[in-house]
Amino acid sequence: MPDIVDIAVNTEGFETLVTAVKTANLVDALKGECPFTVFAPNDAAFAKLPPGTIQTLVQNVPQLARILTYHVVAGKLMKADLAKVNSVISLEGSPITIDCSDGFEVKNATVIAADIEADNGVIHVIDNVILMG
Repeated sequence: MPDIVDIAVNTEGFETLVTAVKTANLVDALKGECPFTVFAPNDAAFAKLPPGTIQTLVQNVPQLARILTYHVVAGKLMKADLAKVNSVISLEGSPITIDCSDGFEVKNATVIAADIEADNGVIHVIDNVILMG
């Protein structure tokens, strides 16, 4: 079974995320053994950011890495697992609110594809980039 990075690389619609992960030097971490849950914004989600945001982040690698690790949680958490909690703690260290009461919401994003299993975790595709704060 492919790992999280391989799935993103080989799935249409994740070009921006893959570029950001490579720029932030997170490829090796996300190919690691520890299971991860990734809330993966698709290209359309990145396109919703204000003009110039992606270029600014690419030039500020520590900030880019911080935002990307805010989209990752340690452990393999399927939708059924997340439905039992109100929030999870991201690898960045901040909480991410979870709401499965009416659909599947992660902070300010809707999960548009859940439970994509990888060798080292699970991916939930989201329609917005989730921002800290």
